[in-house]
Amino acid sequence: MGTGLPCGGSGHRVLIENSEYWLRNYGDVAMLEVTVRRVRARWPLARIGIMTESPALVAAYFPGAVGITVGDRDPWGEPRLNERVAAALGPAVVGPVAIAWLRARAWLLPKAIRLRDQLRDRGASPAAEPDVPGSENAVPLSDGTAPLPEDAALRIERRHPGAARAVREASLVIGLGGGYLTDADIPQAGRVLDLLEYASDAGIPVALVGQGIGPLRDPELTAQASRALTRLPLIALRERRRGPELLESLGVSPGAVTVTGDDAIELARDARAGELGGDIGVCLRVAKYSPVARLAQDGVGIAVRAAAAEFGARLVPLIIAETPGSPDRATTVPLVRGSANPVAPLDRFVRPADVAAQLSRCRVLVTGAYHLAVFALSQGIPVVALTSTEYYDDKFLGLDDMFKGGVRLIHFDDPEFGERLRAAIADAWEDAPALRDTLCARADEQVASSQQVYDRLFELLERTHIEHA
Repeated sequence: MGTGLPCGGSGHRVLIENSEYWLRNYGDVAMLEVTVRRVRARWPLARIGIMTESPALVAAYFPGAVGITVGDRDPWGEPRLNERVAAALGPAVVGPVAIAWLRARAWLLPKAIRLRDQLRDRGASPAAEPDVPGSENAVPLSDGTAPLPEDAALRIERRHPGAARAVREASLVIGLGGGYLTDADIPQAGRVLDLLEYASDAGIPVALVGQGIGPLRDPELTAQASRALTRLPLIALRERRRGPELLESLGVSPGAVTVTGDDAIELARDARAGELGGDIGVCLRVAKYSPVARLAQDGVGIAVRAAAAEFGARLVPLIIAETPGSPDRATTVPLVRGSANPVAPLDRFVRPADVAAQLSRCRVLVTGAYHLAVFALSQGIPVVALTSTEYYDDKFLGLDDMFKGGVRLIHFDDPEFGERLRAAIADAWEDAPALRDTLCARADEQVASSQQVYDRLFELLERTHIEHA
């Protein structure tokens, strides 16, 4: 990658729209880590801002970066005392406290908003209304308040004034990779599209990297996506199976679209072991967007324990998400109980590289979590992918296409689910040595492609900087 401007990026402000504001999904944190690393390599003196709900946790994971909330009054200000302390202590110490505060706020905030609205209904004067810390984060769509304006600029300035100011004062806005531009996550998709459109209106260079797009059929979200995405000079996708065609249907110029693979591949590749491991990794994702019946969950446990016994392998519970609503730990750890010599799960608030390193000792991965599959394939480890929705079908099939094999897709609603899962694990175990070199080569190609796109992105800002100098 290039070296950037002679000034080392001094004066640049790079705003990263992070796809997971609580930093509790290690796949998202891995993409963020790679992005921060690349920006710093290009512009060591640039300020990096990361959208979040916990500036302290951002500081713990990324010392020197600025955690920016949607209600921040001074988004690019100097780190506060608690953030400087967090940077010194690291995520293992800071994480439990930060998440406890976020959970308490999430519980208290709706109650405070209801109280505020009740006082308004009773005709209380504005001075008598309670101050509601963090109420800028609320999205009052159906709570009886007046409807918000349709205009994206007014919407983001009212709901997320801190994000609006951070964008206006930024030199570059990067939409971090993720699978959130989809019907499965309409609130987050709408928030990100508002930010992208707002940045374009403000004349700020803006681009998307490592993105998974779709399924996208909701009429309002589709219209919003068309307005926002057709204005971007660069959209880098993590897969070619669905994304390019969908973007073309939205009116995005093919010249603005490129396919690179997932940015987290670089981090996982760095954890690659010298030889094939002998463990079986497992992760079961159960969430609203990935429903799994209890009987099927039990079936996964039976299959992986049987495979471990057959091959004399240890079972490794792998945790990629600790997010509310999809805690992998709660659904994964029980699967290894009863197996001989199971591996203990990693502690909470580790770093993505720790997860990738634990996975590197596996020969096969059984997973319902997309980014664990990315971590595995990047290290030459075949994947048995578990899915119950079109959303995850697209994720895993797109990944299989990028790696030219290595993924065996198993549907939870298959009448012969248990038998097919056991057979897929056995096939993956047998094929692992032959697949390793090919999968590793595909990972290396995607890393190189992703780095080239980042060079294009950085050059976009540098050209803009020169033109306005």
